[in-house]
Amino acid sequence: MGLGMTILQLINERVQAALSAAGAPDAPAVIQPASKPEFGDYQANGVMGAAKALKTNPRELAQKVVAALDLHGIADKVEIAGPGFINIHLAPEYLARRSETALKDARLGVTPVQPQRVMVEYSSPNLAKEMHVGHLRSSIIGDALARVMEFLGHDVVRANHVGDWGTQFGMLTAYLVEIRQAGDSALELSDLETFYRNAKVRFDESEEFADRARDYVVRLQGGDEEVLKLWAQFVDISLKHCEAVYQKLNVGLKREHVRGESAYNDDLPVIVEELRAAGLLSESEGAEVVFLEEFRTQDDEPMGVIIRKKDGGFLYTTTDLGAVRYRHKVLNLDRVIYVVDARQSQHFAQMFSICRKAGFAPASMLLEHIGFGVMMGDDGKPFKTRSGGTVKLIELLDEAEQRAFDLVSAKNPDLPEAERREIAAVVGIGAVKYADLSKNRMSDYIFNWDTMLAFEGNTAPYLQYAYTRVQSVFRKAENVDADAPIVITEPAEKHLAAALAQFEDTLLSVAEGCYPHYLSNYLYQIATLFSRFYEACPILKSEGEVRASRLQLAALTGKTLKTGLDLLGIKVLETM
Repeated sequence: MGLGMTILQLINERVQAALSAAGAPDAPAVIQPASKPEFGDYQANGVMGAAKALKTNPRELAQKVVAALDLHGIADKVEIAGPGFINIHLAPEYLARRSETALKDARLGVTPVQPQRVMVEYSSPNLAKEMHVGHLRSSIIGDALARVMEFLGHDVVRANHVGDWGTQFGMLTAYLVEIRQAGDSALELSDLETFYRNAKVRFDESEEFADRARDYVVRLQGGDEEVLKLWAQFVDISLKHCEAVYQKLNVGLKREHVRGESAYNDDLPVIVEELRAAGLLSESEGAEVVFLEEFRTQDDEPMGVIIRKKDGGFLYTTTDLGAVRYRHKVLNLDRVIYVVDARQSQHFAQMFSICRKAGFAPASMLLEHIGFGVMMGDDGKPFKTRSGGTVKLIELLDEAEQRAFDLVSAKNPDLPEAERREIAAVVGIGAVKYADLSKNRMSDYIFNWDTMLAFEGNTAPYLQYAYTRVQSVFRKAENVDADAPIVITEPAEKHLAAALAQFEDTLLSVAEGCYPHYLSNYLYQIATLFSRFYEACPILKSEGEVRASRLQLAALTGKTLKTGLDLLGIKVLETM
């Protein structure tokens, strides 16, 4: 059972009503959690704006608002600060009841939202090559967003829009046929990178092979059964590589979520005709182009987006338009979230604009490009191997596990190796994911093993350790009354309970702006407040009702940390 309204929604509604009663019906309440404990738990900052609009004294208006404000049973103190800020101190009894409700609920009191059909498109590697470090951010940011939306009650469709079509597949299938004819099928693409490189060398060296490769492209695009069969094998082997990465990364993309560029192949000529019918197509130097007035070139001309090249070939944009059209007509989506690096922002802005003009997506269907910055090496340049090559994602993840294993082995050499390996997998992969998800996705960040694997600071190991600390309290506690009432008397108890009550508001803000770091920062705050509570309020050494109540707060903390980390795709351990 949910709690109905979140605290933020509840206070917002009450302050809004009080503003209305004080003669400012249209003024927003502007509620936010207080910046410092001495300012209470929440602040209402809407009075200054309202006073300005009404040309009245803000302090006087604040007094009227407070006089009309009904927070009976919710707040035990409301004060006016500075020029007209209203500081709201929540009542300990109210926080205690809220904590009890959350603790008894499998969803921690989070009320399911009015569901929308939401698609999250993420990861989207090119299948001819192995996944590299450049696919990391999209895969883990997208997965966290999909998990949060699902938890809130949305009908989530995960989409892996893989690059599985185009000229390079002619080259690869031609090469596959050649080595199989030479009886070398043991090479079975086990190393995609080498396979791709060798095929490229053949293509560059042999004119005869290059012609055959081009012929394969034509046959592939024409739907030749034999070539399509080879292509399907190639796609299958490539996807197995991706799936190995997803499994290690704890990312929820499965085969059924894959719908590649090839799926829209038959639609591309139809897209061209529909754009022509809508009067959007122009011819420019033999190519078919849509000119967009709202995007200007350096010479202040409308910018052209190529839909079909003069050789008859199509571009990514055409495929993306086909995908939007399909997502509206067939999947009937309300919101589509594209988790793709920020450098593609113009591509998406133009593609969305064409979709609106051509009617491929109605105004009611939200199309959002969720961009992100670059992962850098210590040299401040995009992350590469020492020799300057791209880093295979699977190798990076293996290294994360190995480094965590060395760390765990140094700290606990007596643990059996299998147990150390299990801890290392959870800590190593969690560290890599959290280092990314704890940053604002729009910023570039420096990839640094030492900071991400540290047990202090805003890191996955710190949060995972905080969770095991809660579990160890319960292992020592023995008799625990799961129905004990929560009684809040100490400041450290109140600060922890007030933060735990913000879980739902945090998830709603993650879903609205697609910023996973709101959740990371929230969990770090919970872990920090639990640590202070643990020091200031002895749990196991206290007695009777106080002990039972503190155990309940610890239990809610553990559940919140575990649930929150799971929504980021990060596992926890019962012991560490």
